[in-house]
Amino acid sequence: MLQLLMPGGRRVSASPSTLRGIARAIRSVINPASLFTTPAAAPTPASMTVPDPEGPYEPGEMPAAEAIEAAARSYHLAADQARRSDRAKRAAKKVLGRLPAGVYSGWSVERVPCDRETVDLNAVRSIFKAHGLGNVPMKQSAPSLKVTLVEVPVLAEAVAA
Repeated sequence: MLQLLMPGGRRVSASPSTLRGIARAIRSVINPASLFTTPAAAPTPASMTVPDPEGPYEPGEMPAAEAIEAAARSYHLAADQARRSDRAKRAAKKVLGRLPAGVYSGWSVERVPCDRETVDLNAVRSIFKAHGLGNVPMKQSAPSLKVTLVEVPVLAEAVAA
């Protein structure tokens, strides 16, 4: 915490986020362009890279090209089926979610408590704010594996042979 001297000799505590806000306000008067980044400088999902996994295959233990192709095809199909299933599940949940508990044409609809727990971020934010700790620290989630089919260019020499 930093103590600021206000008009009338009054002292006020300022958190780091408050100081950042004050600094941004001053910069907006002196040099407004410094508050913005150009679109080229902002990272896009396509330009961001994620490191390879820990413990990748060694050169001698790489699977055969056919095994990689089969695994990629299988993963791609499974991911597509999962997306379709999620869409169908969401559409069905729109209808079923508003029904009162009961039996409908042989289907039981009920709500049961879940055993999973998750952090109440609103409560954590209020605790951080009450104690002047700034923003809640966050971390990136694990990278997603994305598999897409690409066209492989055929070399002219291979076609002529």
